[in-house]
Amino acid sequence: MNRQAQAAILFLTGAALLHAGLTNLYLRYVKAGLQPLLLASGAILILASLATVWYEWRGRKPKATETHDHGDDHEHTPEDAHDHEHTHREPRISWLLVLPLLALILVAPPALGSYSAMRTGTALQQPYGYNKLPATGPLNLTVVDYAGRAVYDHGRSIAGRQIHVTGFVALDHAGAPYLVRMALNCCAADAQPVKIALTGKVPPVLEPDKWLEVTGTYTTQQIKDPVNNRPIPYLKITSAKPVPTPSDPYDESWNQ
Repeated sequence: MNRQAQAAILFLTGAALLHAGLTNLYLRYVKAGLQPLLLASGAILILASLATVWYEWRGRKPKATETHDHGDDHEHTPEDAHDHEHTHREPRISWLLVLPLLALILVAPPALGSYSAMRTGTALQQPYGYNKLPATGPLNLTVVDYAGRAVYDHGRSIAGRQIHVTGFVALDHAGAPYLVRMALNCCAADAQPVKIALTGKVPPVLEPDKWLEVTGTYTTQQIKDPVNNRPIPYLKITSAKPVPTPSDPYDESWNQ
């Protein structure tokens, strides 16, 4: 691949990173905290592509004519020039490297959902501590926060309180409903589910991967995840309503 093609690939890669970083598209790949690094990487790649073009242009500027007599009487024929050009011709297949970049810009992959969640064991971990909750009023908790307090704090900070939790619906092979968020450390490749089992006034019709905001209360009931035998707490629902898919579908609170 020649310098012009290299510069074009660098520029397109940098532009794709900037496009993803300046929109919510990057949240389908990495956690929100990595946005500054993503933008910086895109800017560096674009600067590198411009520098490549500039150095290539400088190298092609006409130089002062110099005469050298090396005693070589060989005449360079047009066939020689053609052979030389043919020898250094780059394979056009290398331009296929552009296709993943176009896919990144034009096609946003869906966030991991119920299919992955029900085939992976819950990733709930015991937190190092808990954020202080308001003394009165309903509690707006993430799936990870509620599950951690229900299992490892035994509901001491949330018992008797009205709780709002948002997540997507997942159903096991028997049709039992769960509220799930995919938790991640770095990027979507390492996302793992944290699950809450639902009881109480569960809506009669639930569709996998649809997002719900449920209102309910803590219950001591728990089950074991059949995939990895780790605990899954229940939430006793008093009401539920569908909500749009959030701009950031992943939950990053489990490692904060």
